[in-house]
This record gives sequence, structure tokens and C-alpha cells, in this order.
Amino acid sequence: MTNSKTSQWKSSRLFQTLGYFGVIPFIGSVKWLQKLFGQKTLLLADTSEVVLVVGANGGVGKRVVSRLLNRGYQVRSLVRDGKKARKVLPKNVEIVTADITQPETLTPEIFKDVSKIICCTGTRVQPPEGDTPKREKYSQGVKFFMPQVVEDPKLVEYEGMKNLVAAAKPQLQLGDNKILFDFKNPTQDLKETWGALDDVVMGGVSESSICLTDSGALFSGNVSTENSGGFVSVRTRNFDPPINLLGSAGIELRVKGDGKRYKFFLRCEDKWDGVGYSYSFDTVYNIWITIRIPFKDLIPVFRANVVENAQPFNPNQIYSYQLMLSKFEYNRGLNPKFAPGFFQLEVEYIKTYGCDQLPKFVLVSSAGVTRPGRPGLNLDEQPKIVQLNDQLKGLLNWKFEGEEVVRSCGIPYTVIRPCGMTEKPGGQALMFDQGDNIKGIVSRDDIAELCLKVLEEDRACNTTFEVKGDPENQVSPENWERLFNGLESDGKKSSLIV
Repeated sequence: MTNSKTSQWKSSRLFQTLGYFGVIPFIGSVKWLQKLFGQKTLLLADTSEVVLVVGANGGVGKRVVSRLLNRGYQVRSLVRDGKKARKVLPKNVEIVTADITQPETLTPEIFKDVSKIICCTGTRVQPPEGDTPKREKYSQGVKFFMPQVVEDPKLVEYEGMKNLVAAAKPQLQLGDNKILFDFKNPTQDLKETWGALDDVVMGGVSESSICLTDSGALFSGNVSTENSGGFVSVRTRNFDPPINLLGSAGIELRVKGDGKRYKFFLRCEDKWDGVGYSYSFDTVYNIWITIRIPFKDLIPVFRANVVENAQPFNPNQIYSYQLMLSKFEYNRGLNPKFAPGFFQLEVEYIKTYGCDQLPKFVLVSSAGVTRPGRPGLNLDEQPKIVQLNDQLKGLLNWKFEGEEVVRSCGIPYTVIRPCGMTEKPGGQALMFDQGDNIKGIVSRDDIAELCLKVLEEDRACNTTFEVKGDPENQVSPENWERLFNGLESDGKKSSLIV
């Protein structure tokens, strides 16, 4: 460590900092700097949640997988036919082979680290052999074919759903505490993630470092107010893709400090010198304490000044974290517990805690599941799948029983009931309804997009609704807002059947 009273500003430390983070202050990312200093260009985040797509080989499932990957999720695909999956799914997706009708195949390893499930399974229905080409079944909703089931709907829709929920429930009910950084058990990536970012970038002479010890990570050094300085910090490189913390209530730190007041930052953009969302916390000298940082209490700041018109904190797009000791609080106010000189802060872990009520289990079912046998229903006016329910071995009845398994399992859920699905290109606005009365068609592309929307929508939690295409309106954020605002949870309304 250096004596802050005699230290001079060192340009070499500035360039080391720039090389580590691959940026030029006030300009932004310059990735060639990292190559020059022998650093990784970008850090691939391995802490994003894992979404399990069940039935990933199907028309909706394969679309869901592609969209999840494009948005930075880690995806695990559960399929019955691994050979087929390798042909139709992206090469960078994890594939596991299992059958929900055979509970012994649903091993705990399949659900390890899974935080969300999108279930797109269904009884295999196809035209009678020799009637039409096999792929013609994907024209349903546009061109009618006489369908036949090739497996037992009770086994797939009901028994299979019971098996899947029973196998997934222990993992999905573990809670929403997700370890982001375990400094007592560090991975190689973690060791290369954090770097010092001190007031040397502004001409100051403060100096800090972070190193691993038996009890965690030690952030320590000397902070000086010379040369108009006065802060030290350690920050992660930007994550690519950004980390998704949607569904958590906040960040939890386990720390042992020196009695000083520190700050923790999260950033929702990849800019070097952009807005950071800050929280100040006090430490107790030489005693381990737990700090909880609610997302709702984060303060948007730019260089210690509060940004009054900043965008709301976005937990599904976290690019970096930062720990700081600064002489300033906010808007040029002074940190009442700041003192120049030596400091140290030990950190055991950083993790998320709590949960906003978001769906963890999304089931793609079918419109019409409550209509067979409904009193006063004119069967001739119903979709063919309702008319043919008996010939299809009670397919819709068993789909409804499968829904009931999901609704009663205690896991936050969404049940989506599409009307007739087609292979038409997506991009159409949608219409929602509750009560199982609407008829129409909808693109599989749009159902796949809807599956991702509900993962991040608390108003979709514990709801069951039907959906069809809406040719009268355009797709827009306002359209999605209106759709989800109109939903009522299954506990508030008998939305399953009217």
C-alpha cells in the first residue's frame, strides 16, 4: 500500500484500469484495449437463470427456445427424441432426453438451477395414416384434417403433468435466493471478473485492490482526497449477455467492514460513465453483518448526483456491479463516516433475495378445454377439436385436468389457452379472454412470444386465459399493457369456465 500524502498521480495505473475494463472514460467501450492488455474482450455471464422448455421439439417449443436464447437466457430443452432435437434446435442449446409419462426419467439433474419452466408438450395428433402428408397437421386452423391421436391423452396430459410438476417442485420452491458471487468458493470466471476502479481515472491518487481470502473477497487499500480525489471502488467487467434478476426483490451482501459507509451500484446499460443505481450502507467494525438492498430503494445517480428523470431500475438487464468508498454521498453531500487513509471491507457473498410474484411455470394448453359437455352449448358452432373430443379420447378433458394439476401445485403459474394454432408468420396483435368462449386462430410464432412475455409479467401470475390473433390492432407496448391489465387472477374470478 502507498502513503496517500506522498503519492503522485500515475498514468500507468490509469492505462491498466482502462485495459482491464476495455474502455476510455467519457467515450465508452474500446475492446481493442483489452486485447492489447491480454484480457478477455467480454465476460460471458454464467449466472443467468436457466429456463427449462419441455416439449422443445414441437411447433411452439422450438420457437420458444430460439427466442429465449436470443434474449440471453440459459436454456435447457427437455425432449423425448434427442436425435430429432439436434436437427431442429439451435446448436448452442442444452438438450436432455426424458419422457414426462415415465417419471423415472425425470431425474433431479434435469431440474438443477432451473428457475422457470415453459411446458409445450401435448398428445401427438396427426392425420390418419395415408390421408394427408404428416406435416399437414401444422395447417390446422387454416385447413381442416380429420385428426387422430396416437397416444393416450390421459397419460400425456394428466399423468405426465403430475409427474413433471412433482419432479420440478422441489427446485422451483427452493426460493428466489440466487447466488451471484460466492467469494468463499470462487470459480475461475469470478477471479477474472472484478477489478479496481479508483479516482486515478479523475487524476486522484487513491489506490485499492480486491483479493480472495479464506473468508471471502477483501476490498482494501488507501483512499486520499489529494488532487481532488476521494473514492476507491471495485467493479465488474460488463456482462454479455446482461444478467436477468427479474423476479427478485433485491440484493443481499454478507460483509465485515471497518465502521465506514460504502455504496453498492448496479448498472442497467453498458456505458462506461452512465447512470448507476446506488445504495449506501453502514458497516460495523470487525463484525459480519447482512445487508439487504431493496431494488425499490436504489437511487439513480451520475457521478454522485441524483438523476431526477432517470429511467426506472430495470432488473432484467444488469451489466455490472460495483462496490465503492467515497467522500461524497449524493448531490455533493459528504459521507458522514468517511475518513481518508486505510480501509477494508470483506465480502463473503452477493446474492438476490425475495420475489416479486412472477410466473415460474407456463403451460401452453388449448382453448375449448371446458366446452365438451357444457350445458346449452351449440356444438355445431364450436371448433372441430371440440366437436371431435370424444373421437380424440377426451383430449380436451384431460388437458383441463392437466391444467388443474398446475393450478393446484403451489408454484406461481400461467396457463395459456391458444385458439387454433397456425404456421402463419407472427407479428399480429393478440386478443385475450377469460371464460373459454372465444374462437379464432393464432400464429405459433405469437404464442412463443407470449410465453416469454408472461415470464416477466406479474399481472399474468396465477391466471388462465384464452388467446387468438387480433387483425384489427397493431402490436405495440400499449397493446401488451392493455392485454395484461385486463387479466384477473384465478383466485379472484372463476375465469376457467362461464
